[in-house]
Amino acid sequence: MSQDDFIHLCQPDDRKSCGACCGLYNYADSSKKSLLERLRKRTGLFRKTVKGRADLPAFSEMVRNAEDNAKLYEVIYCCEFLGFIEGERKVGCLLHPMQNGGADLRDVSFYGRELCDGHFCPSYHYISPAEKKALLNIIDDWYLFGLCVTDIDLVKEYFRLISEALGEMPHPDSFLKPGLKESALRFFELKTSWPFRSRAANRFGKYYFEGTQYMIHFIDYEALGCERSRYNAIFLSLASEFANAAEVAGAEGLIEKHINDFTALYGMPAG
Repeated sequence: MSQDDFIHLCQPDDRKSCGACCGLYNYADSSKKSLLERLRKRTGLFRKTVKGRADLPAFSEMVRNAEDNAKLYEVIYCCEFLGFIEGERKVGCLLHPMQNGGADLRDVSFYGRELCDGHFCPSYHYISPAEKKALLNIIDDWYLFGLCVTDIDLVKEYFRLISEALGEMPHPDSFLKPGLKESALRFFELKTSWPFRSRAANRFGKYYFEGTQYMIHFIDYEALGCERSRYNAIFLSLASEFANAAEVAGAEGLIEKHINDFTALYGMPAG
């Protein structure tokens, strides 16, 4: 990843950000409604009670005592200093110097200042510059952005499928055009609205968790009476669970419709 290709996925613009590496989606209840309420209360408490470094231990204890600490994966730490910044458009570190008049308080956090400052998730390396720019143009919501930008398979499979259908990767600015932006957004919104999503409490995308252990889920297509789907990677990213071959076919139809809708719009003349 060259300097010219670098895009700051954590805080890319003034409309959204990602807090996944801080454990944002590792709570047992990681629905948007639940996280919105959690971060809203936590941020309010921080602004009210923290006036300097000396107040941070008490704040940390108050958060741990007030919040539901049940987690999906015990090994991943959920940082109590993640909150809302710039209203409720973005999530971010409440200890960051930009939030505290230049004072860097991150050394009191679980991971410490050095790790927090220098960590870059796999998405930085595996999602191409064009795919990153396109995704930034598509999604403006902090919750959905964090879910999608960290799901490498979902991102790369979507852009691969539309590129194969079109014979080219659309320029990232194409996704700013009315119609195309909305079409692509509807696909990524499947991350929260997928009708075949597993109801298992320990599933998150293609992973499932048992205490300190995590495994990758697989779909037993043979048991369902059908061949492995060409959309298998997407199905796993969407935490899919199917009862029979008919449901697999229905899911394939939904994915195909999203791809076809975008490619049809892409070929329409402007105006």
